[in-house]
Amino acid sequence: MAQRESDIPTPPGSVVTHETGTIGWITFDNPTRHNAMSRDMWQSLGDAIRGYAENPAILVVVLKGKGDRAFVAGSDISGFEKERSSHSDIREYDAILAGALAALQGCPKPTIAMIRGYCIGGGMAIAATCDIRFAADDARFAIPAAKRGIAYRFAGVKQLADIVGPAFAAEIFFTGGQFSASDALQMRFVNRIVPAEKLDSYVLDCAQTLASNAPLTIASITRSLIEYSKDPSARDLALCEQMADGCFTREDYREGQLAFKERRSAVFKGR
Repeated sequence: MAQRESDIPTPPGSVVTHETGTIGWITFDNPTRHNAMSRDMWQSLGDAIRGYAENPAILVVVLKGKGDRAFVAGSDISGFEKERSSHSDIREYDAILAGALAALQGCPKPTIAMIRGYCIGGGMAIAATCDIRFAADDARFAIPAAKRGIAYRFAGVKQLADIVGPAFAAEIFFTGGQFSASDALQMRFVNRIVPAEKLDSYVLDCAQTLASNAPLTIASITRSLIEYSKDPSARDLALCEQMADGCFTREDYREGQLAFKERRSAVFKGR
């Protein structure tokens, strides 16, 4: 279970949540290991995402690492001997990891990855599953699976190839080497590079902008992006059309038109 941020320090190896207004924050808190993910942290990530998905007060979710040295430096290999030592352990671990990423992929709220420092392995998987990725200019990326003898399943390979293209995906996977924020931008893995000292304010401004826009429009577009990520045979296009059509019949649509005519900012209510 994800922990709530409070005045009581959380132990290392935690996923911590807190809210500022309509923005939900998920922090990977394992700084002594560059925020590497244990099995419990993967479980907590899924719980946190599902909690925000079901919370009508939260309109945007931001994921970040504790401190300024890492977003997430992959899975915590130090725990593999206990957590992935048998075939049954590996299947259980992989199911928890896949469940967390599936919850993130299916989140009906916009998700933003706020990347500082190392974004390695599972960290890239988490970032890739978010809708938007902003990186500090000190960010470093890699998927060192080929250096560790770790398998990557089709879904993970396809997800990266869909973002950066097969050639860059091949380079990332085959070499296992690190690349810079500017490389990530060239590969189109990240949306923007921001000076490290300005990343917090930049992400907050973006999240607040998203939260101020029409929630029903955002929800409709988010659903279309979720369906787009699926195999074509599994897409619910009827639901996408239903949600898009519904936007034109709601109070927020009328408010948007009136605000435009009156040359003021719209005040949307999600209805």
